[in-house]
Amino acid sequence: MPFQKISDWLEYDKNHLWHPYTSMTDPLPTYPVESAHGVRLKLADGRELIDGMSSWWAAIHGYNHPVLNAALEQQIQSMSHVMFGGLTHLPAVTLAEKLVNLTAKPLQHVFLADSGSVAVEVAIKMAIQYWYAQGKTKKQKLLTVRGGYHGDTLGGMSVCDPVNGMHTMFQGVLPRHFFVPQPICSDDGENNIEAMEKQLQQHQSEIAAVIIEPLVQGAGGMHFYCREYLQQLRVLCDKYDVLLILDEIATGFGRTGTLFAYEQADIVPDILCLGKALTGGYLTLAATMTTAKVVQGISADGSGVLMHGPTFMANPLACQVANASIDLLLSSPWKAAIEQIEKQLQEELSICQELTIVRDVRVKGAIGVVELKEAVDMKTMQADFVAQGVWIRPFNKLVYIMPPYIIKQGELTKLTQAIYKILKRLTLNAN
Repeated sequence: MPFQKISDWLEYDKNHLWHPYTSMTDPLPTYPVESAHGVRLKLADGRELIDGMSSWWAAIHGYNHPVLNAALEQQIQSMSHVMFGGLTHLPAVTLAEKLVNLTAKPLQHVFLADSGSVAVEVAIKMAIQYWYAQGKTKKQKLLTVRGGYHGDTLGGMSVCDPVNGMHTMFQGVLPRHFFVPQPICSDDGENNIEAMEKQLQQHQSEIAAVIIEPLVQGAGGMHFYCREYLQQLRVLCDKYDVLLILDEIATGFGRTGTLFAYEQADIVPDILCLGKALTGGYLTLAATMTTAKVVQGISADGSGVLMHGPTFMANPLACQVANASIDLLLSSPWKAAIEQIEKQLQEELSICQELTIVRDVRVKGAIGVVELKEAVDMKTMQADFVAQGVWIRPFNKLVYIMPPYIIKQGELTKLTQAIYKILKRLTLNAN
């Protein structure tokens, strides 16, 4: 029967719904959202929160956008879904054309996946199948850097940080890959690319591909690094004959100041993973793009069949709203908006560096990060932010924001002021 009161369905939620990264026996508090518009979430009790998270970095245009709403309304009149095996449809073809035109010229082939994690799974399969079809069946390992995050499915988990990541309990069942220290770039141009080359020298016959998040390591710790590392990595992959997979699920579609982060390093990956902002946060959809070299390599044994086929692959509704989202982004002054957000974050978060509990403050494009010396009390801090009228979801030692691109200066200031106010209070309590 329908729930009569908010408290009733919240209680049912608490007892029966498992939210991400939470315990069923000791759950974190959840806040009931009644509606969302622009950059604001309206709670069931009437309070409004300015969203600093873009719903995990996806809702770049904000919520309830009339252009994206119209795209879905129009599409649903003709076809909400049809299987992609043996059939095709215009929204998927149009989306593929947009992605091919937006990305580097060699990336000519598109696999439309269900989510970012699945896009990574597909990329790993592509790399392994590439070498398998050419008779190099031992090349089944991945090489990556520590501190990374590539999703919560088994393949994605296997290339997340094996020590400080969220998946250490699964080590016994995950494939074992090779890891090197995360990129650390100094002002004099030095970095630790040597560790990467050493692994490639020693394990070239086993390594199918290197996978890395370009410039920004997202959920693994919001670590930023320099473009020179990526440039040298591209050279090494070519030298030792391994593929390069770039995971741009978090960084794609403008978040770092260019449409794709790899553009800042002027390199081209062999395989590119996209997701999150692809549909403007409306529906789950991702894409794995690759080159003719990889496609032809997978076909070297005469098969060419990529071993993946999700039921909801290339869902027409998701493809159509992705098309509308990309058009909306490209027709907007998105680059100027990112530059303004970056400048404001640099100015307004810098004061946090004075607090003794803060280890570091860093900004890249529309990403602002305050790293603390100790892990936060998630339950308490989340409630404090809600009390300030903002939605910011910290994790581990990080308090960060990745707001929608449409956020206004006053709204962004409310986010940064809330961060400083709460961290200053914690500093005073600690002293």
